[in-house]
Amino acid sequence: MSSGTGELAWFKSSYSGSQGDSCVEVALGEQAVHVRDSKDVTRPAFAVDGGTWEQFVRFASAV
Repeated sequence: MSSGTGELAWFKSSYSGSQGDSCVEVALGEQAVHVRDSKDVTRPAFAVDGGTWEQFVRFASAV
């Protein structure tokens, strides 16, 4: 999937560490959910389709 992430509105996961040591940011695009490491936003983000993201969130919530 394309990673044109410049225009996306990023937000930090509510599960990110309060010390800033394990931060994940997510942005909802029209065709994908984008994920990046907020400590190093120069690294490429990755993107998954909405159904895959939904499965991941469901799995992570069950743990």
